[in-house]
Amino acid sequence: MKKNLISILDLSSEEIYDLFNLTVKLKKNKAAYSRTLSGKSLALVFQKPSNRTRVSFEVGMYQLGGQAVYLSPGEINLGVREAVKDVAATISRYADGIVLRTFQHQNCLDMAEASRVPVINGLSDFSHPCQALADLFTVREKLKDLRKVTLAYVGDGNNVCNSLLFAAAKTGMHIAVATPEGYAPAESVLKESLKLAAGSGSRITVGEDPLKAVEGAQVVYTDVWASMGQEEEINKRKIIFKDFQINARLLAKAAPGALVMHCLPAHRGEEITDEVMDSVNSVVFDQAENRMHVQKAVLIKLLGKR
Repeated sequence: MKKNLISILDLSSEEIYDLFNLTVKLKKNKAAYSRTLSGKSLALVFQKPSNRTRVSFEVGMYQLGGQAVYLSPGEINLGVREAVKDVAATISRYADGIVLRTFQHQNCLDMAEASRVPVINGLSDFSHPCQALADLFTVREKLKDLRKVTLAYVGDGNNVCNSLLFAAAKTGMHIAVATPEGYAPAESVLKESLKLAAGSGSRITVGEDPLKAVEGAQVVYTDVWASMGQEEEINKRKIIFKDFQINARLLAKAAPGALVMHCLPAHRGEEITDEVMDSVNSVVFDQAENRMHVQKAVLIKLLGKR
C-alpha cells in the first residue's frame, strides 16, 4: 500500500524518529546509499517557484541514484490547463513518486487520492512537512533531546507554524507560538496539536506576546511576514508585525546561546535582522542543508522497495 507525506499528521512519532535516524546515516555516508533508488524517477510538479525545495529534491534524488523531472508552473498550469486528478493519474504512470508544491492544500489531497505512487507535499498553504522535519532534525542534531527543548515561533501562524506545531506535538518538543492578533494558527490545528501533545508530553502555548514566548527558549524561529501569494498584504503586515521582529533585544530574552532558525527565504531587516541571522547563534543554513538529507530519508522510505 502506498504511503504519502501530505502532512506531519501522516507520520507517527516512531516514523519521525526513524526518519531522523536514517538521516544521520545518510549524512555520515552518502556513498553507501548512492544506488538505493537506482532506476527510480521523481516528478516535481511545481505551481510555486522554489529554490531550496527544487534543488534539494533534485540533488537528493541524484545522490540516491535516481532522477528527478521538474515541471514548472507554466508547463502544467495545474487545475487550469488540466485537472489535478488527471495530472496525478498521468504522471503516476511514468514516475515512482510525485512532489507537489502548490497553493491550495486541497490540490495535495486530490493529487494523493488520484495517484498510483506516493505524493509528497513540497509546500501548500496549510502545510510544509518537509520543512518541519528538517527543522526538528536540525534541533535534535544540535541539542540532542527534543523533549528537553522549547522552540519559540514568532510571526505569522502560517503553514510552517502549523507543521511545527504538529511535529512538536508528535515528538515531545515544547513550542511557544506568538503571533499578532488575528494571525494565530487555525483553531483546528491547535486543537489537534494539543490532543497529540497530551500523549507525547509536549507543552504548547499560543499567544500574542513575543517576549513571553521567547523567554527561556532554546530555539527562536521565524518566517516571512507575508508568504508567496500574499504580496498585496506586505505593507499592511509590516505595520502589524513590527514588534515581532527577531532582533538582538528579543533574542536576549531567550536561553543563553539559543539557536536562531528561519525556513528561508528571509526578508532581512523585516522579520529578522542581519545581526541575528549572521550571528553565531544562527543555524539557518544548517536547516537549509538538512532539507536535502531529511528528504532523502523520506524518498527512501516512500519510494524504496516495498
